[in-house]
Amino acid sequence: MNSINPDDFKVIGSINLSKIKTLLDVKADDETKEKKLLKVQKKLSKKQDEMYAHNKYAFLICLQGMDTSGKDSLIREVFKEFNTRGVVVHSFKTPNSSELEHDYLWRHYLALPEKGKFGVFNRTHYENVLVTRVHPEYILFENLPAITKVEDITPDFWEKRFEQINNFEKHIVANGTIVLKFYLHMSKEEQRKRLLNRLENGEDNWKFSVGDLKEREHWDEYMKYYEEAIEKTSTENAPWYVIPADDKEMSRYIVAKIIWEEIQKLTDIKEPELDEKVKANLDVYRQQLKG
Repeated sequence: MNSINPDDFKVIGSINLSKIKTLLDVKADDETKEKKLLKVQKKLSKKQDEMYAHNKYAFLICLQGMDTSGKDSLIREVFKEFNTRGVVVHSFKTPNSSELEHDYLWRHYLALPEKGKFGVFNRTHYENVLVTRVHPEYILFENLPAITKVEDITPDFWEKRFEQINNFEKHIVANGTIVLKFYLHMSKEEQRKRLLNRLENGEDNWKFSVGDLKEREHWDEYMKYYEEAIEKTSTENAPWYVIPADDKEMSRYIVAKIIWEEIQKLTDIKEPELDEKVKANLDVYRQQLKG
């Protein structure tokens, strides 16, 4: 199996999604990929235990992608070996009435991971510059000052949102949260196959939504706005990675490998040592328990 270099997927500068591969030729079968993933899973799990005890860093994993790009299954597989106390997943839906009474980042602040934990955003704060770009009428539900109709939403409005998102991420990074953002890059043809499979496979019928077909009609718009959002918000401290997602097994392994590479950079992570007084009396405590 060909080696994976995380830097090959990191976004630096402008991008053209139509020119980025959605499928890699890695010279490996699914069994090999699964074994590679399992190896990384176990290493991540051990390191996460140390991170939990160290209690100074958190990880925020942001997943974006078109419908059927594999976000749910990626979360299930990549974090399978984690202690459940160490990872919390949030799947953000359409904002409810309470959330709309606050600014658009409020609900994401509330869901940020505690120190020592991994937080996974399945769809993220970037929906506010993606779905709302394709459907700007959704902005009107936010009841913002000076915006009473779609025509009030100017290009400057979106530029300010990108700036606000960058500032949000800069703030949480400065306070110990490592931010990694992944766009699962799937081809339109692969999405067609996966949607069709949901219709033809009785066990997967429940996953099908007519809304997926409606959003599929806006594919080109979404690609345009994904490119802009990724370009304007991929920073040194909160980078975007474009992950080929036509092969689910491979996309899971690549994401896991990138997370592993990043967590290894935190060289100060270690389990805390026992208090000297406790260490000096270990034999006493053993005797009490054997008593």
